[in-house]
Amino acid sequence: MILVTGVSGALGGSIFDGLRAGGLEVAAASSSGDGVAVRNADFDQPETLRAAFAGVDVLVFVSAGYAEDDVVLARHGAVVRAAAAAGVKHVMYTSLAASGDLLTIALAHRWTEARLAEAPFDVTILRNGLYAELSAGLALAGAASAAGNGVFTAPFGDGRLSVVARADLAAVAVRVAAETWADLAAGVPRRHAGRTYELEGVSAVGGHDLAEVLAETLGRPVEYRAVPLSEVRPMLAGLEAYRAGHTVSMFSNINAGVLEARHSDLPAFLEPRPARDVIAATVKSGLEDLQN
Repeated sequence: MILVTGVSGALGGSIFDGLRAGGLEVAAASSSGDGVAVRNADFDQPETLRAAFAGVDVLVFVSAGYAEDDVVLARHGAVVRAAAAAGVKHVMYTSLAASGDLLTIALAHRWTEARLAEAPFDVTILRNGLYAELSAGLALAGAASAAGNGVFTAPFGDGRLSVVARADLAAVAVRVAAETWADLAAGVPRRHAGRTYELEGVSAVGGHDLAEVLAETLGRPVEYRAVPLSEVRPMLAGLEAYRAGHTVSMFSNINAGVLEARHSDLPAFLEPRPARDVIAATVKSGLEDLQN
């Protein structure tokens, strides 16, 4: 059986739906699971994990960020230990792409990869690129001012970041999980065992690209204007401290020009959705929601 964690989230939910649509024996797990339709796998309560992983052959371990590093490390360490104790044969982990090595969120991902490498089961690492939907969210945040004065401001400098559609990442995870399950059932060597796949976006976007998307959506000229990080920090004051820190880290990396991918395994699995199309569709939908 295949088990997907984090199914209440967008990525985990899409992976689970894709596997179920393929007719595979798949179960869902989340911290809010009822224990029947959805298994209760609360990473903050390690005692729930061994039972949640019982009878699981392939575990799709969707990373559990959105917390301080020490909390994430404790969560992920508990998952690795519970998977080993439950006799899981193969773990797939959704990690972070290589272009994000200097991001503050990278620490927990690389630590988790190291713990998985030490575990007694086979492992596949899916190093996911940053979501195109994230860039769309940044564009939406500046849509109101762009509509009013024709200026989109962002702390990108002249930097760009490689982005990928979340649906593409889910599709790759579905394929790898299905093929791993098939190999297990056939009793043949698992083709994805011990592999790390860099699922970077194949195109990059910057402030000028987002301004162009806004211009197309709003039907008026929009100019991109870079702003310094010092102007952004006060605007993040209402966020949890770790989220503010990770956000500044991302902007700093964009400014430094280190978030553009130099290699991607994504095209070996599918034809990536054009990033601009994904961003434009998300921005259009978001603006329509705000107007309704």
